[in-house]
Amino acid sequence: MTEIEQLLARVAAKARDTRPWGWTSLPEPVDAAAPARAEAALGFPLPPLLAELYLRIGDGGFGPEYGLLPLLDGPPSGEPAAVVQYLANRKSGRKDPDWPWPEGVLPISHWGCAMYACVDCLAPEATVLLFEPNADTSDHAWYVDAPSLEHWLHTWVEGTGWYEETNDDMDLAPWTDFRIRTARAS
Repeated sequence: MTEIEQLLARVAAKARDTRPWGWTSLPEPVDAAAPARAEAALGFPLPPLLAELYLRIGDGGFGPEYGLLPLLDGPPSGEPAAVVQYLANRKSGRKDPDWPWPEGVLPISHWGCAMYACVDCLAPEATVLLFEPNADTSDHAWYVDAPSLEHWLHTWVEGTGWYEETNDDMDLAPWTDFRIRTARAS
């Protein structure tokens, strides 16, 4: 069994045993064509590990805090799906140049208070970013949550993420590529 297979098995086990706020059951996985439909709507490929989470574990509803967003269709709780949220954020960012949304940065999990965990789908390692819009400016709203989606999932499974009570003093590094990525879209 590969390291990724082992991680997926651990994530699946934890997903079955925990239920984020607002979710009563783990949604069924997406159908085999859903990642391709998402990629067509987004205009960029999903990281393979992210696609596998949706294909093999469930269409959201597991993971840190409120859990992963559904991929294409919103859950009964009314939270927009990841693709819908990304497209809305890009549209909003074009209307408000002070708060642009970077190309290829897909929101995957809502933290509450308008904060999101996002995957940089254009980065080879699928960096996970924290969007914290309660900052004074968009330049100070982006942080590196984890160097990769794989690492982010490990911290959730192991209970070592910055969001755990035992890690209250853990600081996240600013995402230094924010201006580079949003300048490209201007």
